[in-house]
Amino acid sequence: MNKKHRIAAIAGDGIGTETLPEGLRVLEAAARRFGIDLAIDHFDFASWAYYERHGSMMPDDWKERIGGHDAIFFGAVGWPAKIPDHVSLWGSLIKFRRDFDLFVNLRPARLMPGVRSPLAGMKPGDIDMMIVRENTEGEYSGAGGRVHPGLPNEVAMEVSTFTRSGVERVHRFAFQLAAKRPRKHLTLVTKSNAQRHGMVLWDEIFYEVAKDFPGVKTDRILVDAATTRMVLKPATIDVMVATNLSGNVRTMNSATDRVKSLASSQSSVARIGSTTCRPLPPVVLRKPTSFISSSNVRRSVTAV
Repeated sequence: MNKKHRIAAIAGDGIGTETLPEGLRVLEAAARRFGIDLAIDHFDFASWAYYERHGSMMPDDWKERIGGHDAIFFGAVGWPAKIPDHVSLWGSLIKFRRDFDLFVNLRPARLMPGVRSPLAGMKPGDIDMMIVRENTEGEYSGAGGRVHPGLPNEVAMEVSTFTRSGVERVHRFAFQLAAKRPRKHLTLVTKSNAQRHGMVLWDEIFYEVAKDFPGVKTDRILVDAATTRMVLKPATIDVMVATNLSGNVRTMNSATDRVKSLASSQSSVARIGSTTCRPLPPVVLRKPTSFISSSNVRRSVTAV
């Protein structure tokens, strides 16, 4: 008998309430195709509607309620007209990342058959990249504070935090991923020319880890030029590793939207390529699981 795999489905706010049901349709289609037994449990927290009723984004026992699931399928969070973004984000999505130690945010971009590329001359197979974003520290570590609030000399400090263990594990993940792909190529995104402490450590550890992967070719690019290269020469990128902020901006801003709208989740299921949300909600893995591989989901989407 097949093991039943439990998924915690959380629609959240805004576009999440529209895309999560469509994303579940894709998962369920893949599950039927490959004989996977899924159990979907829906939760209404991590949303403005929940906050309005309870005064918090999630209940005190949120981790116990979803922690036993194999994965979290999360839609979107944020409704700035109702609640400040830093309150909604740090009260939900950041908690998922931190409390479950989700240190990799893996974002694929692939041109799918039947989807017209906004980039001239591109055809399926020309764009196939994986962006590995560090997900728990760096620029979004939460270190810092505010001094003299409300006074003319008020100061706010946002401190980027890079730990050797945190940097090494995301680089090692990126190298392992690149080693499994046909091109075996990894691009380091950095800003060590201007940020001479954390980003220099980021670079140094990258090249230390590289010694363990002699079969993976590497190159280095400044964050300023990374978006330009993604748009003008997407075929030159296989796997890219970036810090928390850099990886987020590279895959969410207006320029990379031209590439990101071609991501593997872009299909007739949900034609969304916005700069403020993902095309379909991501599956946030609580722990390693392979009951539905990305290739299986991709084949199911392609067949739609």
